[in-house]
Amino acid sequence: MKIAVVGTGYVGLVTGTCFAETGNDVTCIDINEQKINSLKNGELPIFEPDLDLIFERNTKEGRLNFTTSLAEGIEWAKVIFLALPTPPGEDGSADLKYILQVAKDLGPILKSYTVIVDKSTVPVGTADKVHAALAEKASLDLFDVVSNPEFLREGVAVEDFLKPERVVIGTSSEKAREVMGRLYEPFVRQGNPIIFMDERSAEMTKYAANAFLATKISFMNEVANLCEKVGADVDNVRRGIGTDSRIGKRFLFPGIGYGGSCFPKDVQALHFTANENKYDFKILDAVMEVNNVQRKKFFQKILAYFNGDLKGKKIALWGLAFKPNTDDIREAPAIYLIEEFLKHGAAVQAYDPEAINNVKAIFGDKVTFTADQYSALADSDFLVIATEWNAFRSPDFAKVKSLLKANVIFDGRNLYDLSEMAEQGFYYYSIGRNEVK
Repeated sequence: MKIAVVGTGYVGLVTGTCFAETGNDVTCIDINEQKINSLKNGELPIFEPDLDLIFERNTKEGRLNFTTSLAEGIEWAKVIFLALPTPPGEDGSADLKYILQVAKDLGPILKSYTVIVDKSTVPVGTADKVHAALAEKASLDLFDVVSNPEFLREGVAVEDFLKPERVVIGTSSEKAREVMGRLYEPFVRQGNPIIFMDERSAEMTKYAANAFLATKISFMNEVANLCEKVGADVDNVRRGIGTDSRIGKRFLFPGIGYGGSCFPKDVQALHFTANENKYDFKILDAVMEVNNVQRKKFFQKILAYFNGDLKGKKIALWGLAFKPNTDDIREAPAIYLIEEFLKHGAAVQAYDPEAINNVKAIFGDKVTFTADQYSALADSDFLVIATEWNAFRSPDFAKVKSLLKANVIFDGRNLYDLSEMAEQGFYYYSIGRNEVK
C-alpha cells in the first residue's frame, strides 16, 4: 500500500519506518528542508533503539522516501497520516494549527479516494475539524477522516509499533475501516485486537490512557511520600500491590515525577477539555499538582541536607533524559534540577548516554558535560541520579567513593539496595524509603 506521513517528528518517523518494514511504499513529508536532507543522507534526528536498523534497511531498499513537497509526497497515496505537533498553549489546550493547515492544503490536491488519519494526539472533536477543513476544497467522496492514536513508549517505540497490544481505529466509514484493517493486519497476527470505534471515542481513548498512567505514577509518589513519614518502605508496598491483577505491576515505581512529550501535555489537554465542557475533573488537578511538587520536594531534600546552602558545591548529575533509552528531555526532571542548582550557586557536572547535546543546547557552558559517568564524579561534592539508565544500576562503588569528595548520593529513581548502601558507607536518600546514614 502507498502511504504518506506528514511530519517527521518522533511519531511520524517511527510510523513511517515501521510501515515500510512491512512492505508498504512510504513517503515522509516535512517542510523542514534541512531535516529532510539529513534523513535522505541517512541521519536520524532522534535516538530510539532499533529505529536506525529498520530505517537503514528500508531506505536502502527504496520503500522509505522523504520530500518537502506535499503534492509530491501524497501522489497516489491510499492513506495519509497526519503526525504533526500539537504543542500546548498557555491554557493547556492542544494547538491544532499545524494539522488544520495541512488539512486545508490537502483538500485541493486530492485526486482519488484517500483515508486521512489523525495520528497526532488530538482533542475530542478534531476529526470533525479536519473533515471540515478538507471539505472546503475537496469533494466528500474523495476522503474519510480516521482517528488512529499512537501508543508508543519512548525507548521501546519500534517494538510497540511492530507488536502492538492493541490498535485503536476511530471511523464511521466502512470503506475506511476496510482500508485501515488491511493496513494493520500484519501487526496483529498473534491475536492482539484491532478495536474499531467512533472517532470521538478513539480520540478520548488516547487521552484517557495517558492520564490514567500518569495518575498511577502520581499516586505512587504520594504513597512514597507518606511511607517516608511513617517509616514504611515503598518498594515493599509496590510489590505488595503490584501482584494484584486488578492493579498491575507497571507504572508503580516512585520517583521525581513524569516528564516527556506525552504525559504532561496530554494530561493538561484533557484537563482543558474538561474545563471547556464545564466538568470539574478533580483527579487531574491532583495528578498535575503532585507531579509538579515531586521534583521540588526532591530538590528541597538536597537543599536541607546542606543547611540551605549549595553555593560553591559541585554536583555530579547522572541522567538528563526524562527516561532511559531516549534522548528526549521534554519536561525532564533533570532540567528543573539543573536550573535550581545553578540558581543556588552550585556547579553541575552531568552525564547521560544520549541526551547531552539536547541539554547543551539549553545550558551551553553553564553546565560541564562529561564523556562518561565516572568523569562526572571527579571532584564533585555529591551525586544526584535523575534517570534510571541501566548503566547506572551496578556502578563500581569503590570508584564512586574514590572520586566523590563525600559519600553522598541522592537517588531520584531508587536504583540501589538500602543494605548495600549502608555496607558501602554512603549517605543515601531515595524516594519513599528510609534514609541510609
